[in-house]
Amino acid sequence: MVRKKRSLILCAMFLFVTWNAILVLLLWGRPPPGPPAEPGGELMEAKAEGPTNDVVEDVLRMANMFETELEMQKKILLEIQNHQLLKEPSSKNGLKKPVQPVIPILVIACNRVTVRRCLDKLLQYRPSAELYPIIVSQDCGHAETADVIRSYGDQITHLTQPDLSDIAVRPEHKKFQGYYKISRHYRWALNQVFKTMSHSSAVIVEDDLEVAPDFFEYFRALQPILKSDPSLWCVSAWNDNGRDGFVDPGKANLLYRTDFFPGLGWMLLREVWEELEPKWPTSFWDDWMRQPEQRRDRACIRPEISRTLTFGRQGVSLGQFYDKYLRYIKLNNKFVPFTELDLSYLKEEKYRETFKKDVYSAPMVTYEDVKQSKLKGPGPFRLQYSSKDSFKVLAKNLGIMDDLKSGVPRTGYRGVVSFILRGQRIYIAPPPGWTQYDPTWS
Repeated sequence: MVRKKRSLILCAMFLFVTWNAILVLLLWGRPPPGPPAEPGGELMEAKAEGPTNDVVEDVLRMANMFETELEMQKKILLEIQNHQLLKEPSSKNGLKKPVQPVIPILVIACNRVTVRRCLDKLLQYRPSAELYPIIVSQDCGHAETADVIRSYGDQITHLTQPDLSDIAVRPEHKKFQGYYKISRHYRWALNQVFKTMSHSSAVIVEDDLEVAPDFFEYFRALQPILKSDPSLWCVSAWNDNGRDGFVDPGKANLLYRTDFFPGLGWMLLREVWEELEPKWPTSFWDDWMRQPEQRRDRACIRPEISRTLTFGRQGVSLGQFYDKYLRYIKLNNKFVPFTELDLSYLKEEKYRETFKKDVYSAPMVTYEDVKQSKLKGPGPFRLQYSSKDSFKVLAKNLGIMDDLKSGVPRTGYRGVVSFILRGQRIYIAPPPGWTQYDPTWS
């Protein structure tokens, strides 16, 4: 926008100077406007009104005409400037709003030609190429996938990870070679975005994700909160328990804090990358992110209804969780104007107190009450667990994901997992007075 404005002003100035230079040349020899000459009198009129021996009079006459033309040119320039101001956003007090930060979308690709589905949706919903540059970082050296990526031309930036060599691993980890290569690729790609390109934040998307219509709006609104709240370290577009029937379809605008790192379309700040990069793991980077040494009691923001959907059954994880959970995740299909909403409720102190009150003021019920549909009203209702095993039994029987990473359940916040079951809000929660996770619950 700034470059376009400068170009327009320079162009206008050039035209202004050129026009007036031509004007001076033309006006010097041009007679002033007057009544039409009578037949046979043209030569006499020309002689009478052309340049005279009175140099002062000629100069004054031309100066007056030049001044008139100058005023006209000033008016034209003023109109151009006013037009630009109308096109630029301004706040209610008439001052220009600060320039919006650029948020690049980093697509991690390898050998899936179906990256086209991911890129098509990103380009379909992208509101601005300048504010949301799409950077595709490709590993694996897969020619067909590279052809697909290159077919988008200058709509995207295509990077290729240069080191395609195998990684030396322990014999028992040979089957995990793919995880080692993914971790190496992430490190290289994130360094390109934050160190080489000097971006202040980025949204990381893998090549098997489809995005929602308000994907860009979601991250645009939450970036200031992520930057201003040190108790947060990521924003994710994903709800691990976001299957159709387990979310409230009427609450597309509802957001949560979560202690579990969700991934699958997530925003990272450069300062957090600078913290993580020196100790980046050689493999299983996502589980490493979920360890207490990295999380450091920080939370992520996640939505009630996911803003990404995975369509990649095939991959290094061999479809783990895909057929049972991931393929049924509900993708939001309504545009929520997040940038116009008050999201201050997500700030740590306010959110924690409100969340604890909502959870522990909810009536405590039993699994049998839930199973036999004895609960009346929309809820919320609270189911209590007291051990790793009791949590896993409840989660499995109710149909939500039952695994824990470093003691943190998926979507959990202060040990609480929130979801919808048969139209009722359910909290699976530890006893009141919970203080910390037990990393041995994994």
